[in-house]
Amino acid sequence: MGVQLGDIVLKTKIELEQLGGKIVAIDAMNSLYQFLAIIRQRDGQPLKDSKGRVTSHLSGLFYRTTNLVELGIRPIYVFDGEPPKLKRRTVKERIELRKEAAKEWTAALEAGDVEGARKYAQRAGRLTDEMISGSKKLLDGMGAPWVQAPCEGEAQAAHIVQRGDAWAVGSQDFDSLLFGAPLLVRNLAITGRRKLPGKDVYVEVSPELVELQTTLKELGITREQLVDIGILVGTDYNEGIKGIGPKKALELVKKHGSMENILRTELADKFEADPLEVREIFMKPTVIGRYKVKWSEPNQTNIKEFLCDEHDFSESRVQGAIDRLLKGKGKREQIKLEQWFKR
Repeated sequence: MGVQLGDIVLKTKIELEQLGGKIVAIDAMNSLYQFLAIIRQRDGQPLKDSKGRVTSHLSGLFYRTTNLVELGIRPIYVFDGEPPKLKRRTVKERIELRKEAAKEWTAALEAGDVEGARKYAQRAGRLTDEMISGSKKLLDGMGAPWVQAPCEGEAQAAHIVQRGDAWAVGSQDFDSLLFGAPLLVRNLAITGRRKLPGKDVYVEVSPELVELQTTLKELGITREQLVDIGILVGTDYNEGIKGIGPKKALELVKKHGSMENILRTELADKFEADPLEVREIFMKPTVIGRYKVKWSEPNQTNIKEFLCDEHDFSESRVQGAIDRLLKGKGKREQIKLEQWFKR
């Protein structure tokens, strides 16, 4: 879920075309779970191959990455490593929630409730080690780089941007801001018309840009104080305090100045995890400084063998996407030339 800061951060709508020539460090797990939730049949069933293996994540990763590359955007996918100890409880809770959603999905199907079935199915998606390794194999075939984080993927992605090896982090969650990402791009994986949950209403979803320093300046706080706001609201490492949303948390942090001062108030007993330990995860995350980022030519044979021969994808559709990948490489070079002449 990530930390809920949408009500206070400044978001600017942008067009994907504006990201042409930019390198974006994408939170891989965040994107794959989005593909699992969205790419489903009417009754909620995910896409599967003839052997019954789920392929929704591969379909989303392949075609979405192709769309980005065709626009001249260079993605780097960053995968999660071992979660911090404080997150293990959250991981267990999510597993249980997915199991419960799977039961509700089955019950809805038996009752003939197609709308309900799809809703519960979207919550039941689970990534396996095989699905993650398959995603990396596909990216290798596409010539798209990926980085294995030692811990949190968003922390590593933020670090890549901080070092200047990428322009922004790509994720739905705001956690990368707490990890210090200067820029965050949201809705990269789900642009277009989307149906609102439980309603027969469709909305247009566009990419959004969030600038950390602009947000901090507008709110009149430091990054450490933003982390404290996140802790009050609730993160993947702590539950937060009941009844406190981002606006109330902002008021408290500006009133008291720091989490240390908040811990001297009556709120101190309401934290179920040490807030200073949680803050440390965000302010001093576990990341690696050595990683390889290199884009290469798509290997058409490997892509087709993996998607078409092994997972039953349509060869004509896959070939069409490969052609667009190659076209995108040429466009990327053209964008680089244009940017050089603008200097």
